[in-house]
Amino acid sequence: MSRRPNILVLMADQLTGTLFDDGPAGFLHAPNLAALAGRSARFSAAYTASPLCAPGRASFMSGQLPSRTRVYDNAAEFASDIPTFAHHLRAAGYLTCLSGKMHFVGPDQLHGFEERLTTDIYPADFGWTPDYRRPGERIDWWYHNLGSVTGAGTAEITNQLEYDDEVAFQAIQKLYALARSRDDAARRPWCLTVSFTHPHDPFVARRRFWDLYADSTALAPQVAALPFAAQDPHSQRLLRASDHEAYAIGAAEIARARRGYFANISYVDAQMGAILDVLRATRMEDDTVVLFTSDHGEMLGERGLWFKMSFFEGSARVPLMIAGPDIAPGRIAEPVSTLDVNPTLCALAGVDLAAVAPWTDGRPLLPLMHGEPRGAPVPMEYAAEGSEAPMVALREGRHKFVHCAIDPPQLFDLESDPQERVNLAEDPAHAGLVEAFAARVAARWDMDAFDRAVRESQARRLAVYPALRNGAYYPWDYQPLQRASERYMRNHMDLNVLEQDKRFPRGE
Repeated sequence: MSRRPNILVLMADQLTGTLFDDGPAGFLHAPNLAALAGRSARFSAAYTASPLCAPGRASFMSGQLPSRTRVYDNAAEFASDIPTFAHHLRAAGYLTCLSGKMHFVGPDQLHGFEERLTTDIYPADFGWTPDYRRPGERIDWWYHNLGSVTGAGTAEITNQLEYDDEVAFQAIQKLYALARSRDDAARRPWCLTVSFTHPHDPFVARRRFWDLYADSTALAPQVAALPFAAQDPHSQRLLRASDHEAYAIGAAEIARARRGYFANISYVDAQMGAILDVLRATRMEDDTVVLFTSDHGEMLGERGLWFKMSFFEGSARVPLMIAGPDIAPGRIAEPVSTLDVNPTLCALAGVDLAAVAPWTDGRPLLPLMHGEPRGAPVPMEYAAEGSEAPMVALREGRHKFVHCAIDPPQLFDLESDPQERVNLAEDPAHAGLVEAFAARVAARWDMDAFDRAVRESQARRLAVYPALRNGAYYPWDYQPLQRASERYMRNHMDLNVLEQDKRFPRGE
């Protein structure tokens, strides 16, 4: 390839990597993602930097952990002075464009993207701020509850379907516009990020996708619900936060919710397939790197837990596949992170990230694709709803270690115990390993300072938000701009030139 590659980032929301050990699981009806997997480097142990939308996405964009971005939760501002891969690529000459969700909080709704084609599906203000000063408080109007499980079923249009239909449409129109550029020599390489809100709950799907799973063999969790008293302290907090006692969740409700989730994976697959079809039809596929991932996972009823917000595999693991010129397909088992996306995209674009952003927590994945080790454990952080103090985790080799100042430690051997049934930190035979991991945590994090920073951030926002909502209110939500006088045919245009310019391919 004679020039730097175009980059197409395809992102799902709340898609668990446990269903993508080597491409999509066999029972999933996801032919487009399966075809993409066949030509991709497939990372079977990829983890989010934080198992919640806004902090996970800020880390994905910046390559930095929440303790550095200060995006601790879904209402924490993503500061404009934090460089993202969109900034780095744009500075290097790329056109950068976003269609869909990125859950940016604050007045900056671009963060390096030159264009944004849609608004976001979730609010950009401080209204969803948790409060560590009120441990155990449940904020009903915006906290998750298990109504997403009991309300699972079918609908032909929903709030989320309306959004994702627009995301796909706008992305396709953008690809057509990029293909129709007149000056091939001067045309900038581009990075288009397309981010869907599915298969995020509620688990409501269109009938044609729902029907694909009528006879699915995967409608029951592998680990049955644990009694409340047998859950670890953080899982107990998550159950309380989701108002678990107000809902009766039996086998039928679990099966229906999982079926809706799988159906929405098929919906996302169809939307991504349409985008990839246009990439191919516009003859840009051979010049484009395609990266597919998610912001975090989904527990899907395993252990009795739903949604995300924990470091268990269902919640913390994400799919990650990269396809394109000079990328050899194959499965890579070494643990990696969504923190690694930023330096990887920069490496693909020829950006020397060490020179402009040496503080990045991630590592480029290209050496790993060529057989070199990543060379560092994968870190994770969580400090949002359902927690009462910051939590951190390290995935290294076959082990995962979880630390929180107010909870007992957790240690899992993911090779011998992939379902995380046995907490080895309670076994005296593993005391040395627990001590070694605790030392790594202490070397990496000042947990007292982390806790203070989260509490100060929450207190500031809880003071600012009610003031901003009192009287005249100026929203931060992104307002997509369309210059209608420059679309289709207008009288300052030459119709003959217009019709030729808008055609692709030309002359066939």
